[in-house]
This record gives sequence, C-alpha cells and structure tokens, in this order.
Amino acid sequence: MSVDISVVIPVYNEEPAIEHSLEVVRGHLDKIGRSYELVCVDDGSRDRTLERLVAAAAADPRVRPVPLARNFGKEAAMAAGLDEARGRALIFMDADLQHPPSLIARMVELWAEGYDVVSAVKETRARESLLYRMMTWVFNALMAGAARGHFRGASDFKLIDRQVVDALKQCAERNRFFRGLVTWVGFRTIEIPFAVAERLHGTTKWSLVGLIRYSIRNLIAFSALPLKMVSAMGFGTLVFAAGLGAQTLWRYLHGEALSGFTTVILLQLILGGLMLTSVGVIALYMAVIYDEVKHRPMFLVRRPRPGEDGGAREDRGAPARADADRAGSGADG
Repeated sequence: MSVDISVVIPVYNEEPAIEHSLEVVRGHLDKIGRSYELVCVDDGSRDRTLERLVAAAAADPRVRPVPLARNFGKEAAMAAGLDEARGRALIFMDADLQHPPSLIARMVELWAEGYDVVSAVKETRARESLLYRMMTWVFNALMAGAARGHFRGASDFKLIDRQVVDALKQCAERNRFFRGLVTWVGFRTIEIPFAVAERLHGTTKWSLVGLIRYSIRNLIAFSALPLKMVSAMGFGTLVFAAGLGAQTLWRYLHGEALSGFTTVILLQLILGGLMLTSVGVIALYMAVIYDEVKHRPMFLVRRPRPGEDGGAREDRGAPARADADRAGSGADG
C-alpha cells in the first residue's frame, strides 16, 4: 500500500532515544495531514533498539522495523530504507533528533511546490572539535570537486521524490555515497538551512578515526579523483624532469657540469619520467574502467508529476535556496 511520505530512519544502538524520537517525529507528521510511514532500519544494534521498534510497530502499524542481519553501516542502512519505503516522497533523517523534525512540514511544502529534492544544509553545527570540523571541511571540499556539486554543510537530511528514488536504484554500485548520488542524479533541488541540535540521549557513534575512514571510503567509492591525481602527478613529474634535464644539458654544454654527472641525471630523469607517465596513463584507463563498472545510467529523464505543468521551469546549476526565515523556523528542534 502506497503512502504519501516515508520517513527513513537508520538506527544503531539508539535504545535510550528511539521511543522519544518516534513520538516527536510522529507529532510533526500528524500535523501535515498526509499519510505516512516510519521505516526504521535497525543496523544490527547490540542493545534493545530492535525490541523497542517491534513494540512501537505493535502499537502503531505505521512504524515499520527493518532489521538488518548485522551491522552493515549507515550507507547500507539507507539503501535498505530506499528499497523498503513505499512513499511518493522519502525523507531521510537521523534517529537522534539532531536533524530537526520541525523542518519536515517545510520540506513537504516545497516538494508539493514541484521540487524533487529538498536538501537540508547545516548552518550551524553541534559542539565539535576544531580538528573534526577541519576534517569535515576537507572531505566536503574534495567531494564537491569529485561530484561537481555543492557540499558545504551537506547532510543526509533530505526529502526526495519517487522519481529520484527510482533514479538512485538505477545506480548499481555496492559502495554507495548517498549525498553524492543524490547530487549526481540532479533533478529540481532546493536547499533549506538548519541548526544541528544537541543530542538529548546517548552519544554520537562517530569518532575522528571513523570520519577519516568514512571519508576515504566514500571518496574512493564515489569518484575517480584519486586516480586522476596520480595521472596528473605523473605528467607533472615528466614536465619537471624535462625542464631539469634541459638545465643539466645546458650546464654540460657550457662546461659547468661534473664528469659523468650529466649522464646519470639524464638517465634517471628519462626513466623516472617515463615510468611515472606510464603509471599516469594506466591510471586514466583505470578511471574510465572504474566509471564503467558502476553501471550508472547514461542519462535520467524527469517526467512531470500528475497535475504538474510539463513546461514548468527547470532548475539548473546550483540548488535553489529556500527563504531562511521560513525554512529555519523552529530549526533548533
């Protein structure tokens, strides 16, 4: 049975918070006046989170627990929610209420206006160390270059239309990066700002080491940028070697070089430059193969929704920005 809104909530060891979180989210959804479901993907929790979810589902059939066989990670949990959700629009949010449920109504409103992706962007962050913030900034900068999109303040707190869901399902790679894929598929997108709330229960599951591991995995999984960087370094080294070789040869011709020194330097430069250039060429071929094996669609077509004017404007380039006052009201959740 289809519903209007599916809220997908990945959950891992959230026993102290999950009942309160579901109650708060349901309270905001009830005010919207649309049919909905809460798809709670339990990512192999080791506490009694799943037991709490089963009890919540028994009391309210709109709560749908999806227990994974073990802890597969947040990206896998969101992919499971993508498959299980039945809504015409899906909202992804965390279980700790740091993604303010008060923005759900505004997200649905913008979706009804014709936007396919409503992306919540962090204006202010919760208390984090300076090193953690720097790592986040570096990761977002690298992903922006790799995905050719805007990642500053990006989060997984998003509403996506069913067309976007179907497009994401066509991206067959196993190592997924949800934010990057949503940016890659495109569609009409608008951003709304929010302030990250403090956790009311429990502690964050992220650490600096976890963030570094997550960043490296997603950068490698989503983009061929590291391979292209290797290629660029190879060609750059060849250019540097050519310049240094020309200088060494000039000094030899003018009698300024030590005996035998010119031959050794030129041999090293030629062989080193050729090897690094060869590695660069191989890296370029690997980058092409890397993109091919993902089996992403060559193109995606946006179909007008029922009742929507097919000639409506197309938003291209950077995502639109919703009015800060309207979108941010109650954002402290």
